[in-house]
Amino acid sequence: MTILEAIIIAIVEGLTEFLPISSTAHMVITSSLMHLEKDPFTKYFEICTQFGAILSVLVLYFKKFINFKSPAFYLKLVIAVVPSLILGFLLNDFIDAKLESPLFIAIIMILGGILLLFIDQWFGQKPIIVAEEQIDNKLALKIGFFQCLAIIFPGLSRSAATIIGGMSQKISKEVAAEFSFFLAVPTMAAASGYKTLSYIKDEGFFSSEQLITLLVGNAVAFVVALLAIKFFINFVKERGFKIFGIYRIILGSVVLGLIYFKVIG
Repeated sequence: MTILEAIIIAIVEGLTEFLPISSTAHMVITSSLMHLEKDPFTKYFEICTQFGAILSVLVLYFKKFINFKSPAFYLKLVIAVVPSLILGFLLNDFIDAKLESPLFIAIIMILGGILLLFIDQWFGQKPIIVAEEQIDNKLALKIGFFQCLAIIFPGLSRSAATIIGGMSQKISKEVAAEFSFFLAVPTMAAASGYKTLSYIKDEGFFSSEQLITLLVGNAVAFVVALLAIKFFINFVKERGFKIFGIYRIILGSVVLGLIYFKVIG
C-alpha cells in the first residue's frame, strides 16, 4: 500500500464512518476499484483508520467524555457496546468473509437504502426523547442490539443500524445520531484494539514504513471525520435521511453493475 492509496482509503473512512451509508461498503468498493492487494496489512489498515475517526468524536464532544461527575453516561455506553463485542468475537470469521464479498455488501446497501427512504416517515414524528440524558440503561441496551445488525449484515452501516434503532424507540433523530457517535467510540476502539493485537500476534510488529502509513491514514481520517460529523448533524436536522437512502440504492446498483461486467469481483 502506497501513501497515496492510504490517504484515499482514509478519506473514504472519514467521510463515511459516521454517515448511514456504510464505511465498510465504501472501503471494500474503493479497495476493489484500486485493485489493492488484500495482504494482512491492508486489511488491518482499513480497520485501524477508525482510530482517527474515534478521535474526532472525542474532540467534538470533549466535555461530554470528560464529565466524570456523570458515570451514568459511561455506564450506558458500556451496556450498549456489550452485545456487539460478544457477537463480533463469535462471528469474526464470518465477518471477514463477508467483507470480501462486494455482491453481498451491494445487496445490503440497497436494502438499507430502502429503509432510509422511509425512516423519517415511520419514526421521525413527535419523538419523546430529545436529550441524551433521557436515554436509560434499558434503552441503551436496545440500541446496542440494533448495532449488532451491522455485524450480521456488513454493508448495513453501524450508524444506520443504531440511528434507525434509536428513532424506532422514539428518540429524536439528532439525539439518535449523536448517541450513535458516542457508541462508536468504545465499539471502534475495541475492534481496533483486537485487530491490532491479532495482527501483531500473526505478523509481528509494524515496520517503519507501515507506522508512517498508519500515522498519515489516521490523521487524514481524523480531519475528514470532523467535517463529516458537523455536516451530518446539521443536514439531518433540516432534511432527514431520505437522500442517504437514495445514495445507497444508486451506489449499490452501480456496484452490482460493476460486478456483472467483471470490473470488480
